[in-house]
Amino acid sequence: QVQLVESGGGLVQAGGSLRLSCAASGRIFSINTMAWYRQAPGNQRELVARITNGGSTNYADSVKGRFTISRDNAKNTVSLQMNSLKPEDTAVYYCDAVIDYVSHWGKGTLVTVSA
Repeated sequence: QVQLVESGGGLVQAGGSLRLSCAASGRIFSINTMAWYRQAPGNQRELVARITNGGSTNYADSVKGRFTISRDNAKNTVSLQMNSLKPEDTAVYYCDAVIDYVSHWGKGTLVTVSA
């Protein structure tokens, strides 16, 4: 059974930084795209950043230049470095990975940015 576990969320002041990590475990043959999504209260879940197994990335316009997604294929992990955080970045952040052609989600980690 495949599992994704996020870590690294917390409370930070505006302008600060956090690093989120997500580790995939279980019976895994291949991981294609890995991504971070977020969902703020009352809002729909939205894509934050995505990275292919070849290293190509794309970002939501709202985080370009502030967030960086990376992955370690040997360790089956994906990370999100978040700098210059803003109160509007407050949300539950979810890891998503396409593993053996099936999309899997983590349970999420809460990021709170205070003004």
